[in-house]
Amino acid sequence: MKHTLKSIRPFIGAENFEISRSFYSDLGFEEVILEPSLSLFKNQSIAFYLQNTYVKDWVENTMIFVEVESADEYWQELVTLNLTEKYEEVKLTPVRTMPWGKECFVHDPSGILWHFGEFF
Repeated sequence: MKHTLKSIRPFIGAENFEISRSFYSDLGFEEVILEPSLSLFKNQSIAFYLQNTYVKDWVENTMIFVEVESADEYWQELVTLNLTEKYEEVKLTPVRTMPWGKECFVHDPSGILWHFGEFF
């Protein structure tokens, strides 16, 4: 195809929309409210839509990979946010080194698994 792709914006669900909105704001995303049950969250060139919709099998099987410059530095910033103290359901997994690069993990309040990684 000859079209230029500009971005990709997945739609994700939330078990508790208000808690998830707060979580993603704490994670450093700017919220743009589009409708009462739909918001766009963006941080630099990364963006996604958060819906006030919860389908357990869909949400708990959603994974998103975000490339960062340094997984180690990103992890250090994550730890300072105290997300696991503020959000009971949130889980953080420290950086691990793989043959292709490094990554750390964040389970959001609904169970969505975010990978923050860097490639070698």
